[in-house]
Amino acid sequence: MKKFLPILLLAFVSLFIFSCDNNDDNTPYQDNDTIAQMKDATGTFNSGNNFKLTMDINILNTDVVLVYRKVGNVWQSVPKTYYLDNAQNLPTGRELDYNFDFNTSEVNITTTANFNQSTQMTSGETTQYLNNQTFRVVLVPANAGKNSAVNYEDYNSVIKYYNIDESKVNTIKFK
Repeated sequence: MKKFLPILLLAFVSLFIFSCDNNDDNTPYQDNDTIAQMKDATGTFNSGNNFKLTMDINILNTDVVLVYRKVGNVWQSVPKTYYLDNAQNLPTGRELDYNFDFNTSEVNITTTANFNQSTQMTSGETTQYLNNQTFRVVLVPANAGKNSAVNYEDYNSVIKYYNIDESKVNTIKFK
């Protein structure tokens, strides 16, 4: 009996050693029931809308919202700060910021500045930064979670990781 007890104890412990393998941390994320969504909208920031564009969404309060602004042929992550060139008769050190906030029913994209956006921008700057701005909002369900393998500032990395079909993007209007 004395020889049988150590062998039984060793067998019992070895069962737990092999069942606690944690090698699954190195496998890529695979989620077959989560569907990320994209929505595009174009709008103009002005004093009439308080330099804020609002998009309706429907998400859980734990979901992830990512916002990208179209700049030429690429999508640039928001928030983003632009340092505007010094222009004649305009303040120096001008900074224009794109930012966003969201809740379960809407996303608000705003521009804020350390100067008056209505009167202290050149017409070229207004055209480039305020008029007809296109944004892509990517909604990632909470059970997908944020993963360190994805660079959320890189639009292409997000699209590839979540296997999002860009041909199926919904285009909606800002409120």
